[in-house]
Amino acid sequence: MEKSYVPMFLLLVAISCALAKDVGKETKETTAKPKLPQTLSRGWGDQLIWTQTYEEALFRSKHSNKPLMVIHHLDDCPHSQALKKVFAEHKDVQKLAEKFILLNLVYETTDKNLSPDGQYVPRILFIDPSLTVRADITGRYSNRLYAYEPSDISLLLSNMQKALKLLKTEL
Repeated sequence: MEKSYVPMFLLLVAISCALAKDVGKETKETTAKPKLPQTLSRGWGDQLIWTQTYEEALFRSKHSNKPLMVIHHLDDCPHSQALKKVFAEHKDVQKLAEKFILLNLVYETTDKNLSPDGQYVPRILFIDPSLTVRADITGRYSNRLYAYEPSDISLLLSNMQKALKLLKTEL
């Protein structure tokens, strides 16, 4: 009877040793940088306060009397990623952004006011607390009025300042 247990015991030892060897190995998945939970900032500025929905952003803008900055982008768009990197690393933009209600969207809304000249990314629109899209605050392109590129970061900063200045003079 003891002889019948010996092969079973050896089989269990062999399986245990094989499994123990696999535990010590590191794969690409385990050595890759761990993915952090996604925040509402989606990398555009983790220290900033972001709204979750367009409706919430409109409500907060109207009731706080702050302008709303809406950033349309896609996670897999290289232009969006490049602008996001510059936006997140630019200290003046990040500081000024604290004075806005912020929303970044990776999907289109049903509100046609947010795509006055088409649905492209990245695009940034400013909306004042009266819930009016500021058509007078645009980027440098005539065919994509609200498009910005990484090289346009100083124009974006200037437009953010303009949105705040118009808020004080018009409302």
